[in-house]
Amino acid sequence: MNAALIEGISMGLVLSAMIGPVFFTLIQNSLEHGFRQTVVLALGILASDSIYVIVTYFGIRFLADTTLFEQVLGYVGGLILICFGLISLVKKRADRPSTGGLSISKIKKRTAFTKGFSINGVNPFVLLFWISIASLVYLKSTWSKSDVFLYYSGILITVFNIDLLKGFIAKKLAHLVTPRLMQILNKAVGLIMVGFGIRLIWWASMN
Repeated sequence: MNAALIEGISMGLVLSAMIGPVFFTLIQNSLEHGFRQTVVLALGILASDSIYVIVTYFGIRFLADTTLFEQVLGYVGGLILICFGLISLVKKRADRPSTGGLSISKIKKRTAFTKGFSINGVNPFVLLFWISIASLVYLKSTWSKSDVFLYYSGILITVFNIDLLKGFIAKKLAHLVTPRLMQILNKAVGLIMVGFGIRLIWWASMN
């Protein structure tokens, strides 16, 4: 299997393990509306991530001729990842997203796509995450266009499928999703993200 694809799948697993508003939305939507609507919701999340991929990837390429761009990009991207990790490590609990006073049960299936798109899209941390990913990809100077495509595809497909898995097993695992478990997951993901950030900074320092 292609190394870029494997690395993309690995990063997708890390991203999927992050506990936040999207996680609770998927679980809550599955419990109240069933798996089919959760698929539509997950498609909205996928569309939002895909737009961020395009914007950040080509945005980084556009700036590529700037002096010392690689070093600055590596350091900034690495710091973003480390900040993500530290936030996960110090977070005491994962807050449930606000529904703005509207009952989720009133949200029709045709609006599930918009809901998934907006909840994921308006989160500034999602944009920062994809900026850090674009930074990492840019520093992979030996990667071909097909490697880049496989890397991003690995992330997006992995996240999408795990989102579906979360919804599918939500009813069976609902009693296991305790604050203690989420705290453990946040800390584990935090350590992994810090590791990715340190590696990205190290790459930048070597260029």
